[in-house]
Amino acid sequence: MRILVVDDDKASRRLLQGLLHKQGYQVELAVNGKQALERLQKQDIRVVITDMEMPVMGGSELCKAIRCSDFRSYIYIMMMASQSSREHVVEGLSCGADDFISKPFDTAELLMRLRSARRISSLETLDMTIFAMAKLAEMRDVETGRHVERVARYSRVLARELARLPKFAAKIDTDFIQLIYQTSPLHDIGKIAIPDAILRKPGQLSDAEYGVMKTHTTIGASTIEAAIREYPDARFLHMARDIAATHHERWDGSGYPNQLKRNRIPLEGRIVALADVYDAMTSSRSYKPAFAHAWVKRTIVEASGSHFDPDIVKAFIAAEDLFIEILTSCGEQQNQKQKLAA
Repeated sequence: MRILVVDDDKASRRLLQGLLHKQGYQVELAVNGKQALERLQKQDIRVVITDMEMPVMGGSELCKAIRCSDFRSYIYIMMMASQSSREHVVEGLSCGADDFISKPFDTAELLMRLRSARRISSLETLDMTIFAMAKLAEMRDVETGRHVERVARYSRVLARELARLPKFAAKIDTDFIQLIYQTSPLHDIGKIAIPDAILRKPGQLSDAEYGVMKTHTTIGASTIEAAIREYPDARFLHMARDIAATHHERWDGSGYPNQLKRNRIPLEGRIVALADVYDAMTSSRSYKPAFAHAWVKRTIVEASGSHFDPDIVKAFIAAEDLFIEILTSCGEQQNQKQKLAA
């Protein structure tokens, strides 16, 4: 993410620049609001941290100018002032600032506020993008809509269970759990490019047809990668791409498309792999019936360490009741009940 720091005090600019660089942010600098607007016209900047009082153009004027301009993406504005009186806060927010922080700032507080800014920036196109892309897949296969809903819920359950383990504490936070729920519906987005003769074939696929079907992983990943080039700071797109690319990889390296092994498979891909298989096995297809939960559970446990990450299998066992609840509430059993009631 690229951040613009606007402050007429050189020491403050350099302090923020060094701090933000250490956190992996790209930083642009400006000495006043007028120069900041010039930077914004030339650079794809998503967050502005600006001092309130500056010569030429102060922070309040800069906020108003940004909000009146037609920038391609929403720009999150954090206002800073050495006097954090109620009047200053009200003035900054009324001019269009999203947040207000006092100077001298507390480093931990600033980084937490930037985390919120990044989350809001990433969510700008989240709902629209996921809805549109998932709908494309749903239109190709009448089962996809219910399938993606269940996979999303199973994935969230697994992520929550894994978060209880110390080894995943640094990786799985509330953002991760929410993102995997939101992005896992895109795991099969690449199927929009698979010919109907293969995608909707009643019965088993030939080896050649299966080879074509497997390309949905790389097609899906490349499709989402194109969106990442337009919105590089959208964290949900990065997770969606990794899920699309790796949800058919296997723990022992026997999966596809890249035969990745163990932790080389992104955690989100390993989670969705189990959720996807569970749902596929408990759902009927033209070439097979829906298998009972108990049988599917045994199959997954037997595949621990080969197909699936053993830790994720343990999480599945620990959350078994929730899987059954989801299967019952929005699985085929519920559909059959509705049909009978009708």
